[in-house]
Amino acid sequence: MKFKTAVLQKRALSRQTEKNTDTVIKSMEEAAREGADILLLPEAFLTGYELPISNEEALAADSPYLLQICEAAKRLRIGVVATAFTQGVLKPKNSACVIDKNGTVLMKYDKVHTCDFADEACLESGDAFHVCDFHGVRLGIMICYDREYPESARILMMKGAEIILVPNDCGAMRPRLQALSTRAYENMTGIAMANPNGENAGNSCAFSPICWDKNGRCVDNILLMADDLTEGLYFAEFDMNAIRNYRAHEMMGNTYRKIKAYDALLSGKIEYPFIRPNQNDRVRE
Repeated sequence: MKFKTAVLQKRALSRQTEKNTDTVIKSMEEAAREGADILLLPEAFLTGYELPISNEEALAADSPYLLQICEAAKRLRIGVVATAFTQGVLKPKNSACVIDKNGTVLMKYDKVHTCDFADEACLESGDAFHVCDFHGVRLGIMICYDREYPESARILMMKGAEIILVPNDCGAMRPRLQALSTRAYENMTGIAMANPNGENAGNSCAFSPICWDKNGRCVDNILLMADDLTEGLYFAEFDMNAIRNYRAHEMMGNTYRKIKAYDALLSGKIEYPFIRPNQNDRVRE
């Protein structure tokens, strides 16, 4: 079984949801012609990533733009990870909807690790990571800053994710690419990331979790590595049979972890040198 992911490396137009939706549907059409199973968009692509944004300006759950994308998914028989600022309880959320080939929204994920040190302090953060079954492949989502925390990918792996898809919008990508490769390795999950093109940005990528062959020889786990400036649609194909066989025999993931030593991971205490503004939901000492 092969799982082919189309990755869009393109910068959205700020606050031009109709034009961004047209871009998404055209990209879905191209990806479908290439036999892709799903299209992955950069972060907040439908609305454009510009903050601050009010709750009223964010997309509602019944947005006609999301409906258009669902209808296109059904018509083209391709899934899509549709990203946007969406309406929250009091403030907007940074969200990704996984839509299947039938045009059904399988899950909506709201970014947990909002960038409270920057403009995302105006957003509501999500409170859980989710996994869904996409036509026989278990998918998880983490958005941009989520991937800076290894716990994000680890929780998705523990919830059953086989592939983690990452909508992204940031620069200074080199260490972040290395981190994504490590997340794939240590959790034995495939990972693909879509980032807008631009100087010191771009580098949309995909990594296999398979880092050595059956004889123990190291293999290159890079499936896709775009440059920073080139706009376009890129593709990565995951061999699910090989990945599942690897996961069933190797020793990473949730195999020999000694969780009795992990108590501090659940502590909300923040001490020097990690105290920052906008940590009101955490214990500071």
